[in-house]
Amino acid sequence: MSLVNAAHGRSDSTSAVHPTGELPHGGRRTIRQVVGAYAALAKPRVIELLLVTTIPAMFLAGREIPSPWLVLATLVGGTMAAGSANALNCVIDADIDKVMNRTKRRPLVKESVPRRGALIFGLVLGVLSFVVLYFTVNLLSAILAIVTILFYIFVYTLVLKRRTSQNVVWGGAAGCMPVVIGWAAVTGTVEWPAFVMFGVIFFWTPPHTWALGMKYREDYERAGVPMLPVVATPQHVARQIVIYSWVMVAWTLLLVPVTSWIYTTFALLAGGWFLFYAHSLNAAVRRGEETKPMSLFHRSNTYLMIVFVALAVDSAIGLPAIGLPF
Repeated sequence: MSLVNAAHGRSDSTSAVHPTGELPHGGRRTIRQVVGAYAALAKPRVIELLLVTTIPAMFLAGREIPSPWLVLATLVGGTMAAGSANALNCVIDADIDKVMNRTKRRPLVKESVPRRGALIFGLVLGVLSFVVLYFTVNLLSAILAIVTILFYIFVYTLVLKRRTSQNVVWGGAAGCMPVVIGWAAVTGTVEWPAFVMFGVIFFWTPPHTWALGMKYREDYERAGVPMLPVVATPQHVARQIVIYSWVMVAWTLLLVPVTSWIYTTFALLAGGWFLFYAHSLNAAVRRGEETKPMSLFHRSNTYLMIVFVALAVDSAIGLPAIGLPF
């Protein structure tokens, strides 16, 4: 889940139409309505976070500003891959989306896109993502994009999501892949800093998604999705959010040897800021007070943006890296 869940707090707003292409009152859809419905399948708000992580990874890979054309090609291919995974996810999870209030306006639920059309759309986007990345970037990034789509669909959506409360922990690995793809696009390889960035997003995903799950607990319970907030007490969920938050912040510091004091300063300040709110949520839950988990959800997006933008700025400025202490 992770980055592919960043927009869960927002419902899609496409107009309801029948699979035949007719509006409920017998009218015809405009091209804009058709395009808008298919675009909604790709969950564009989710894809926005692709920019936040992929571009800084490309900056760090070369410790400089990468070629604008390479960045554009990587983002186009990566966006297609993410759109493919999201569209196919909508096809598989249409039954869940129908019973959840925050997803009941998605295209397949409102029948603004036929199921077969959504399936073809998702598959075509996946093929195009490979083609674009292979011919404009490199083979490794193209392969990684396809692996990401397959993992998200076959491991997370079909296996983990409906079977275990750890679904977003392990399934969130798909949302960590943009940084690896970005690194591979620049270097043609995958080196340890890419895996560290992967880990930052991996440990960020549970606090981010469980905060959302606390807010929409009844939605997930009604849909039969065993999110941790559904199967565990609020106290346990809040403790897990704190634990993962600490690990996430500590993990960001593993990038200190390949960055300068600029990144280190922002990583520490942003980490302390986010930990304060994670502990505040935990304290409120323990006291039995009314909580606002969506506040932490939105702050998690801001936190991730600060850390990765700091990476990009640090790399663009090109100050000497701190290096290892030995």
